[in-house]
Amino acid sequence: MFFSLRNRLFIIFTILLTIPFLVLSILIPAWLTESIKDQTRELSVEVMDQYSLYIESIATQAEDIGKQVLLNELTQDWLRVNGNPDATVGEKFLAETNLESQLAAMMINNSNSMSINVFLNDGATVWGEGLGWTAEGWYSEYLNDERIYTGAHLDSFQQSSEMINQQVNSFLVPLFDLNTMMNGGVIKVSFPTHILENALDNQAIVQTGYTYLVDSNAEKVLSQRVPSEKTDLTQTIGAINLSDLEKGMIERVEEGEKFLIFYQKLPFADWVLMNEVAESELFSEVNDLQRTLLFISFGIFILTMIASFIFSSTIILPVSGLTKAMSFIERGDFKGAKSALPSVRSGKDEVGYLIHAADHTIDQLNRMIETEYKANLRRKDAEYNALLLQINPHFLNNTLEIIGSLALQEKNREVMNVSVALGKMLRYSLKTEHTEVPLAEELMYIKSYTDILKIRYGDQLKVTIKDDSSALGLLVPKFTLQPLVENAVKYSFTQKHHAEIDISITDQNHSVIVAVSDKGEGMTEDLITNLKDFEESDVLKSKGYSIGLRNVIGRLKLYFGDRFSYDIKSRPGLGTDMYLYFYTNEGVENDEDHDRRR
Repeated sequence: MFFSLRNRLFIIFTILLTIPFLVLSILIPAWLTESIKDQTRELSVEVMDQYSLYIESIATQAEDIGKQVLLNELTQDWLRVNGNPDATVGEKFLAETNLESQLAAMMINNSNSMSINVFLNDGATVWGEGLGWTAEGWYSEYLNDERIYTGAHLDSFQQSSEMINQQVNSFLVPLFDLNTMMNGGVIKVSFPTHILENALDNQAIVQTGYTYLVDSNAEKVLSQRVPSEKTDLTQTIGAINLSDLEKGMIERVEEGEKFLIFYQKLPFADWVLMNEVAESELFSEVNDLQRTLLFISFGIFILTMIASFIFSSTIILPVSGLTKAMSFIERGDFKGAKSALPSVRSGKDEVGYLIHAADHTIDQLNRMIETEYKANLRRKDAEYNALLLQINPHFLNNTLEIIGSLALQEKNREVMNVSVALGKMLRYSLKTEHTEVPLAEELMYIKSYTDILKIRYGDQLKVTIKDDSSALGLLVPKFTLQPLVENAVKYSFTQKHHAEIDISITDQNHSVIVAVSDKGEGMTEDLITNLKDFEESDVLKSKGYSIGLRNVIGRLKLYFGDRFSYDIKSRPGLGTDMYLYFYTNEGVENDEDHDRRR
């Protein structure tokens, strides 16, 4: 009985459904875990780079201000007057007043609310006496550790009372006489700590993580809380300092909990940007998914047992009637097969499932046959739209380069004319209700385009347009002519300093001929052969010289089918003639007809 049909179905269902789902319950979470870890690492690098650039910009501004103050003549005068025992009180007051005005102006003009103070070794400051500043922690670190960037601290020697009550970070510059090179004190440029903290909060790497900034001694740089214990943070910073990598990830285990610490060393100070996240928090959703999948696997196992019993119980009688229905399917008579299916359904419905599957198969085959033509049309339309989308970025890039060039030359009127012409072209491009337009509209588009080129190249470019009014009603895909004219202009200037472009549209013997000619560098025979020998679906892969021509040819083949052909005549160094043939009758002309017309 072990090899009965019921048991075999149970084993098969278990192998096909339960076991794969159980395996996936283990493999998918493992894969997601590694994927999330990699994505988090990549995201952390990107965000840390952005924040590093932001901090560096503030630090650079602080350094520039500090150097400006040091090199300022008023600063040097104030330093020399205070160092001169023979200076009068009036001279000192005047020097101090001038320097205060200069510093106030510099503080008003900076964009990050930076404050500036200048301290002399004798205890004086530019904003008044302040003998207690030498006992400040930031000054001790400056003297002992030569640390020019300070952590967050309160500075009671600020000019503004508002700044006294808020945390600041500072950049320190030695103050010395530029003539004697004697050290006279220190210049302190401070910026509010909260601007760094706000930016850090806005650049959060992951919602569950905690991002903070510390120095090489594991001391926090900002006023925010640092989640790691001091001993753990010191060990982590020690490992980072020993590493040659400027950025990376360190794993740390604390009380059985694994933490991922992403770090980046800042280039301008001994600061380290860190993001700490617990693995359990980072992968909490993955763990929940794994538990859910395991429960689903158990449920599928139970359902498999029930389904195998039900299905195996119904498959016990011959299936001769179903075989008869299948013979109709072999002959392609789906209607006969549908009529035959009910005649084999017994009251016990032993093969009901197979009959249902056969009935469904017949419907699917009918549906596939009926919809095959529509599917081909949709595929053709999708390929056409993909080809159409390839034009716009190519055109806009070239046009914006023209506008940029004119702007650099300060040709305002030409920029305005180009902008107006470009506006007309964009309005034409944005009319998406129809993908095909009369040749007349396409020609107007080309005239706007060539007007832009004429402004750009001046007398170096000559464009001649000849059109036959009887041919301008032909519907063609949008942006048919622009890539051809663009290539003609581009490769005319490759080896020459002038370009002559001829565009003609004629109606001859039930066909419309569009010709674009130039006297540029021309094409080789190999390139012409390559342009003539390609599939429409290859257009999206084409690059370089042939992308515009392939794009046009591919779209026209998709749109017109056998009612379109083309020809290319070119000689290296003498120019290229591109011919597009649109047939308005049922026939298709051959190459000999083309030659006779030319």
